[in-house]
Amino acid sequence: MNILMLSWRGPGHPNYGGAEIVSHEHAKAWVAAGHQVTLFTSYFPGVPQEEFVDGVKIIRSGNQLITIQLAAMYWYLFGRHSKYDLVIDQFHGIPFFTPLFVRTKKLAFIHEVAKEVWWINHLRFPINYIFGTAGFISEPLIFRFFYRHIPFFTVSQSTKQDLIKWSIPASNIHIIPNGVTTLPAKFAKEKIPTVIFLGAIAQDKGIEDTLFAFSHIVKLHPQWRLWVVGKSEPTYQAKLDELGLHLGINSRLKFWGFANEPKKFELLSRANVMLNPSAREGWGLVNIEANSVGTPVVAYDVPGCRDSIQDQITGFLCPKGDISCLAKTCVRLVSDNKLYEKMSAQAIKWSQQFSWTKSTSISLKLIETLHTTNPR
Repeated sequence: MNILMLSWRGPGHPNYGGAEIVSHEHAKAWVAAGHQVTLFTSYFPGVPQEEFVDGVKIIRSGNQLITIQLAAMYWYLFGRHSKYDLVIDQFHGIPFFTPLFVRTKKLAFIHEVAKEVWWINHLRFPINYIFGTAGFISEPLIFRFFYRHIPFFTVSQSTKQDLIKWSIPASNIHIIPNGVTTLPAKFAKEKIPTVIFLGAIAQDKGIEDTLFAFSHIVKLHPQWRLWVVGKSEPTYQAKLDELGLHLGINSRLKFWGFANEPKKFELLSRANVMLNPSAREGWGLVNIEANSVGTPVVAYDVPGCRDSIQDQITGFLCPKGDISCLAKTCVRLVSDNKLYEKMSAQAIKWSQQFSWTKSTSISLKLIETLHTTNPR
């Protein structure tokens, strides 16, 4: 089968994240099974416009935020390429609108719907409000009017329920849980209690709530530390530095920047607890990565996190926006040795249920079934 995937970001992109990692894991497995896979994605300076990564053909054109959808449509309609048997339309806020121009079989892939996240952006007023309102209003309409008859592949029950509310038939939605790649990380937990935040350094991922929660902790436990791991934009990093100074936590706060896979798992392994106060997730891959090295997670009770965290078993879920709960729960968890050891063991056991072998075998069966039975 000849498969085309459309995604706003691909391998090597500076903001490459969980959704893109998941896409690439599935694409690699499909190539290994004998299929041809092409990923059309956005271009950024310093990379070739065409290359192969793990057997997947990468074609880059357009800009991540502005022109990738138009570039993909133009290339598909007028570019020189072979005929595709299946086109996968990956959502990340704005889809590729493949029902308008693709006549072959289609599959929509979505981690999570954006909903209120549309309003959490770094644009200036009033553009931020206009952009957020436009996205919030148009998102459900796009599903209802363009994708109602397209099969969907998603990663969690939470996202499935959101899609059903927006008129996607339950029978068209296939849940394929993420896998997890774990690297041996035999590091002892830090003797000085250490909280870690790992992920995109962005407002919707909860980094500011993390800093506020940590400020509550150090008022009573000044020896604690916070590690922030992930890449941030310079202007937003300056804002976070200023916030840390205002909260009086900079002496106990370390920004590690981007960490490669071995370093990421080292830091996750050494940390005592991970904070993930994200506004919403598709599933929360980082939660399972933390669990895989025995690190429990404290997060908000939001879509995605409530799918990947077993509340009071592998971590704790706090009401969204309850910063005091985040702080108190971290302290309670780390201070109670018996509770911590039990939860750490349960976290490891939970993470072992997820593997890319399991996940990709399900997706492979799905695309092969669609190829032979699903109407266009």
